[in-house]
Amino acid sequence: MPVHSPPGRDIMACRVFRSVILAISIPFLCSAENFSQDIFPIVRARCQTCHQEGEIGPMAFTNYSDTRPWAKAIRDAVISRSMPPWHASERSKLTFHNDRSLPQAEVQKIVKWVDAGAPEGPKIDYPKPVKTETGWKLGKPDVVLSVPGYKVPARGDIPYTFVIRSVGLTKDRWIRAAEFRIDKRAVVHHMNAFIRPPGSSYLDGFERDRFAVPTLTERRVGRPGEGMFERRELLLGYEPGYFPIPWRSEQAKLIRAGSDIVFEIHYTANGKEQTDSSEFGIYFSDEPPRERVLSTQTQDMDIAIPAGDANYKSNASITFGKPVKLISLQPHMHLRGKAMEIRARYPDGRVETLLDVPRYSFNWQTTYFLKEPKLLPAGSSIESTAVFDNSPNNPFNPDPKTTIKWGDQSWEEMHIGFMEIAFAADMNAETVIDAAAKEREKKRFERSAETTR
Repeated sequence: MPVHSPPGRDIMACRVFRSVILAISIPFLCSAENFSQDIFPIVRARCQTCHQEGEIGPMAFTNYSDTRPWAKAIRDAVISRSMPPWHASERSKLTFHNDRSLPQAEVQKIVKWVDAGAPEGPKIDYPKPVKTETGWKLGKPDVVLSVPGYKVPARGDIPYTFVIRSVGLTKDRWIRAAEFRIDKRAVVHHMNAFIRPPGSSYLDGFERDRFAVPTLTERRVGRPGEGMFERRELLLGYEPGYFPIPWRSEQAKLIRAGSDIVFEIHYTANGKEQTDSSEFGIYFSDEPPRERVLSTQTQDMDIAIPAGDANYKSNASITFGKPVKLISLQPHMHLRGKAMEIRARYPDGRVETLLDVPRYSFNWQTTYFLKEPKLLPAGSSIESTAVFDNSPNNPFNPDPKTTIKWGDQSWEEMHIGFMEIAFAADMNAETVIDAAAKEREKKRFERSAETTR
């Protein structure tokens, strides 16, 4: 016969068993990541800059209800490192103060949260995303120049469009920062703001305040003996992934009295006609800086990428005739861009990989701002190697059956390694780039212009 325990003993045993189970389970339940306590701080710090109303992100991550539907997509994106977008590899020898990459601990938190069912956790009042009162991330500018209402058609190819705006300066000034406020992000692929000093040949004869489409030859007209930076100087560029960052307190860019700003704009139709009225803000320094900042680049305008070539390599370099400090780098290619490596070659023969981007993204072009400026002695060179994929295996390739050369449009190609350098403010900018290197670049420039006539 079976032996039965007294009823009271069964009840007591059940209670003890439940207590043990709860004691074991509660720590596991409490240790599971939840949104309000564990994930929202990461989202607010790492994602909301782009993922909020009016910014570039296609969806908002401002609270639990609007983030929860994207939980699995967020998990996949952080595991693959596609978001937050940061394309520099560990081979890059520099550290960058705008590094957006997620620490592995935060990646693991997000994965655990999603795998646990993406719970919200305790209910909280989610704070609104950080916005500036003026709409400018760097504060109210000293000067605002506008793009005067460009009508972007719903369809068709749109050539590079230019508009010249006067800054109205009666004396030389130093620019400590500048910022784009893009109106119609969906149709502005990129926008460059160039300083055109008085007397420059750059777009000479074109009227101010009117949109123009100069030919490549007209854009490249120069005068004998005209200095590279006497003609024009890149002040700032906007592209997908752009975020304004001021130069260091001891650094600024020079703008001469009587200078204009020339906007070079690449619009892309997206099926909806709209009018763009973007703005550009300039912030002046009250005191002259110790160092002048200058934008320059490596570039290979002789690229000819064979049809079907999945691994075409292009090389370019620039040599400095004076000591300079490197403060930022930005790879630029188009839809066939695959990878870029940027190196420093020193006068003693040493070569150092500064930036390695093994998976270049045309849709998110990061400017990498160095945490500490890199000193380059006189005679140093910056070299860039760009790799292109013109094969059918490239899902972004518009036409793998065509040999691709240099051109403005996205279905053409470019190899540019943009960079910003700093040097003593009283130094002549024209002496910074090695004269022989400048002459080689000028001849290449002229050959390219000849082929487009």
